[in-house]
Amino acid sequence: MAEDCIFCKIIKGEIPGMKIYEDEYTFAFLDIAKDVDGHTLVVPKKHVTNALDCDTETMHHVMDTVQKISRHYVEKCGYDGVNILNANNESAGQTVFHLHMHIVPRRASDDFTGWPVYKGAKESLEETHSKLKM
Repeated sequence: MAEDCIFCKIIKGEIPGMKIYEDEYTFAFLDIAKDVDGHTLVVPKKHVTNALDCDTETMHHVMDTVQKISRHYVEKCGYDGVNILNANNESAGQTVFHLHMHIVPRRASDDFTGWPVYKGAKESLEETHSKLKM
C-alpha cells in the first residue's frame, strides 16, 4: 500500500468509503463524485498504478469482482446494464494513480451517454492497423 494514496487510505479505513463489496484481494466502493447513481469503483487491495503495471493475477481478481458486482446490479438491483470504464496514465484521464475500474449502472431511460465523444481519427485504418498489430 502507498502511504499517500487516497484509495489505499479508504481500503485501510483511514478515511471513510461507502463499501459495496470486499474480498481478500479487492475493495469496491461508491464514487463520491455523485455524478451518476451507483457509480462504483473497484480497486485491488494491492497498490498498483494502473492496468499497465498490474500483474496478471491481480488484474484477474479485479475483473472477477467487476463482473460479480455488475451482475448483482443487473440481476438484483433493477439496472438494465453497466458501463465499465478505466483510464491508464494522465494522458488518458487517470487522476488517482491506483488501478481502479469504474462501474456505472445504467437504465434504459437514464439519458446518459456512457461513451466519450471523439473528434475523429487522423490516420487511415490501414496506417493504424500497420502500427498497432502485434
